[in-house]
Amino acid sequence: MNRKRLKEGLIQVYTGDGKGKTTAALGQACRAAGHGLKVLIIMFMKGTGVAGELFAAPRFHDLLTIEEFGRGCRWGALMRNGYEGCRACAECFIKKGEATDEDRAMMEYALERASKALKSGDYDLVVLDELSNALYFELISLEEVMDLLDKKPPACELIITGRNVPEEIQERAQLVTEMKAVKHPFDEGIPARWGIEY
Repeated sequence: MNRKRLKEGLIQVYTGDGKGKTTAALGQACRAAGHGLKVLIIMFMKGTGVAGELFAAPRFHDLLTIEEFGRGCRWGALMRNGYEGCRACAECFIKKGEATDEDRAMMEYALERASKALKSGDYDLVVLDELSNALYFELISLEEVMDLLDKKPPACELIITGRNVPEEIQERAQLVTEMKAVKHPFDEGIPARWGIEY
């Protein structure tokens, strides 16, 4: 049976310093999968294996795939089994100027995966989560990303998330939403919460 496909795919950007960029992209992914569209989410700079969306994706069977490319968490197995919560140790994060060759290699793998996914034409929606952070931390180049945008098939929707999305990418997009931080639990010392932030 032939599945329905998008007639026209656009580029969306969710950026800004507020919470909700990945959450918005996940909502769009769920909506698309709910209509039988095939979705791939590539997570740049994320590799802890504990985010709730990773456990939800298999429930969409063959329609929604999430792949992580980033640093792991030493507490990940305990978190997955409910023995630990996020300790806010930030080991899974990269600090500006402290990226390793392994970090750069992971981002190159992520870019390569995105390129193959777009060229394949197998996906109706591709989400490049935290792509702009990989750019900000100089793990990939803007030139590589612009080349990737050129590979987007006409009938594939592409979503890019992360803070500080470069103007060049925003100009190529047909939809740009900026999440503005007004108030956040982190400001009150409340760490990331299971089921809400991860």
